[in-house]
Amino acid sequence: MRIGKITENALKRSVLKPLHTEFKHDTSAAVGTDCAFSVDKKTFSTICPVTVDISDPGFYGVVKAANALVAQNIPCDHVEVSILLPVDSEESVLKKIVADAIEGCKAVGTLYAGGHTEVTSAVNRPLVTVTAVGSAEEDDALFDKKAAPDQDLVVTKWVGLEATAMIAKEKYDELATRYPSTFIHDAMDFKNILNVRKDIEAAMESGITAAHDISNGGIFAALWEFASKAGVGLDVDLRRIPIRQETVEICDHFGLNPYQILSGGALLLSTDNGERLVGDLQEKGIPAAIIGRTIKGNDRMIHNLEEERYLDLPQSDEALKILS
Repeated sequence: MRIGKITENALKRSVLKPLHTEFKHDTSAAVGTDCAFSVDKKTFSTICPVTVDISDPGFYGVVKAANALVAQNIPCDHVEVSILLPVDSEESVLKKIVADAIEGCKAVGTLYAGGHTEVTSAVNRPLVTVTAVGSAEEDDALFDKKAAPDQDLVVTKWVGLEATAMIAKEKYDELATRYPSTFIHDAMDFKNILNVRKDIEAAMESGITAAHDISNGGIFAALWEFASKAGVGLDVDLRRIPIRQETVEICDHFGLNPYQILSGGALLLSTDNGERLVGDLQEKGIPAAIIGRTIKGNDRMIHNLEEERYLDLPQSDEALKILS
């Protein structure tokens, strides 16, 4: 199989089908969902393994896991961190992973409740997996809410923030041969704006029908998953998708598609009134833009000036070409 998230067809065949067969309606796993719920539908959880090769997996694992809950209007109560270390690891490696995870908890306002740590020959570099747990009343959570046809699609902040911050740090020396240090440090600082709590709080006050955490596979994967969950089509203008110049430049340098890279820190929202939502978000200091609309049917169209094409099935995250 390909590197990265498995394909949607493989997910349906080998994971979702047996789960739904065995557990009937007690399981909540589905394409396009950011988390899963317990039988009582009040306790929610999500699991985020950090498979990219970066120096601070503890931080990103915690933030990604917490965001997956928060994006569905579910406060993250605590996280549990599993750390698998190769046999030649020094204790200093473990200390840094834990310190980074604590930093991530502070960034998103949650508790590091514990986890599991093991040295094993099964891995050749540290593997960090974070489980986030939260609770909310079923009516408050967006978990089972879906977009409807003829609604505006809004993206908060900018796509590609997560991958840009990672690549800027891990490939600093190479980038420094082409860009000034201030440019690279600005890109690295995207790490500090990945928390989506304020985004979703403002969006809920304004009025939204559904939300999705834009993460693995970037905005293209998020759009596909969002439409699949809702059973709608899409009409999206590529030029309206918000993206920072740092992301454009770094992706150009490494030959990456900026619309298919890790995009934690941004949310994809649907609403009946996109202009009002964007205005409400911007009033609270949160950049946002209308990028298109949902439509009836299954067509998922991407426009770029006179060019028009169908959105493809989610591809492997482009950041893996650099961070793996």
